Amino acid sequence: MKVVVIGHGMVGSRFAEDLIARDADARVTVLGREAAGPYNRVLLSSVVAGKVAPESLAMSAVAGERATVLDGVHAIEIDRAARTVLDSRGDLHAYDRLVLATGSAARIPDIHGIATDRGLMPGVSVLKDVADAHSILARIPKARRAVVLGAGVLGLEVATGLAARGIAVTLVHHSGRVMERQLGDAAAQIATGSLAKLGVKVVTETSVAAAIDRRGQLSAVRLTDGTEALTDLLVMCAGTIPEAALARRAGLPCDRGILVGGDLASLVDPHVYAIGDCAQPPEGGSGLVAQGWEQASRLVDALTGASVPVRKPSDDDGDPTAIVRVKALGLDVVTMGLSGKFDHGERELRAVRMADPSIGRFVEVVVSHGLLVGATVVGDKECASRLSAMYTRMMPVPADPAHLIVRPLAAAAPAAATAVEDMDDDATVCQCNTVSKGAICAAIADGCSSVDAVAKATRASTGCGDCRSQVARLIEATPTTKVPALAG
Repeated sequence: MKVVVIGHGMVGSRFAEDLIARDADARVTVLGREAAGPYNRVLLSSVVAGKVAPESLAMSAVAGERATVLDGVHAIEIDRAARTVLDSRGDLHAYDRLVLATGSAARIPDIHGIATDRGLMPGVSVLKDVADAHSILARIPKARRAVVLGAGVLGLEVATGLAARGIAVTLVHHSGRVMERQLGDAAAQIATGSLAKLGVKVVTETSVAAAIDRRGQLSAVRLTDGTEALTDLLVMCAGTIPEAALARRAGLPCDRGILVGGDLASLVDPHVYAIGDCAQPPEGGSGLVAQGWEQASRLVDALTGASVPVRKPSDDDGDPTAIVRVKALGLDVVTMGLSGKFDHGERELRAVRMADPSIGRFVEVVVSHGLLVGATVVGDKECASRLSAMYTRMMPVPADPAHLIVRPLAAAAPAAATAVEDMDDDATVCQCNTVSKGAICAAIADGCSSVDAVAKATRASTGCGDCRSQVARLIEATPTTKVPALAG
């Protein structure tokens, strides 16, 4: 089976690696637009914040005689009748199965003056790839003020990262509250207060209308409310657009993304599939890499004859079960399941919340039929950790949902109850890759003595990176045994 994968990002590379490992007859050709090969885009905001070095983002790529990887070579045209792909070098690649993993592009708002004949005005940037991160890093040493457009997850991460570097940051958002897709009014107000303490000024219900230059460099922005803000740097975090142009030219049906069925195949061509940000499956897209990885795994199962669970359509935007974490310096925000904008008026749901603006803490839990089905936590990392474990493991909750908030905050429950060392082997440690404690411990027993070694063996910590400390604790907790030398 000849498989061509268009896109060598986090999802395309995962699919290619897993297919080669599972199918001894598969031959895979991967076309990657970027020359750098696959890397962890989830941590780009951490690069801007100075928490992660750019060179540490590199991820493993498929290798071996049955794999051909062409980084820096992109697809130009798909001929579905001939089942070939034309690349930017003029070469043709025949396929039995074609997998589109083209990802998404940063959405660039209609802002007067941001574009020149050579691209974006110097000082104006998005944050979608490592080149964008390097561009922002190059501006930071001389920047005193920055404007970040968009107060979603990425916007909060970029704003706090720049503020931690001593830059005065203004966070501009079109909605009336930050992270409006995940946070309700009370939680958003507390998050906004915490941002102010970190040196981030939040301006809502407005946007950037124009960029003002001085000698060809960004010097200020004009907001839609008529006010102006001096700035040396404008970072636009205004969402993404699925990369579906290639699919459209090939006659594949597209809406916002490439329309696929529950089997991830195109609605008109069973030989063509789409996974990751470029795909629009029946259940909707979350925009999280975990969904793309899950799709890659499902598609490998389908192509190798394994059973594939059916995904149900969602009435909401994205995956309603996803756990969303903000990787912001000085600001802890975690939401899961039914949270934020969800109307808690349904009779079978019970919701309890606690808000303490003075210390920047907000906790809300939503319970249904004895299980935790949603939670929002701002400003309490330990509580978020406990609730995340209970949510992902579908553990029964107390009869009174208030104990879900009171116990963690009052430390009434023993710490060992959620310590990673005391988790069951089937408990999930790495949420992004659904890696269990047992799999990590098995890798440690096989000789993996560092977090990076465990990551290479199990993929734990290669997503958002939040579980790196837990993996390290498991390594420390595992006694090392020395094999005695044989006599003679």
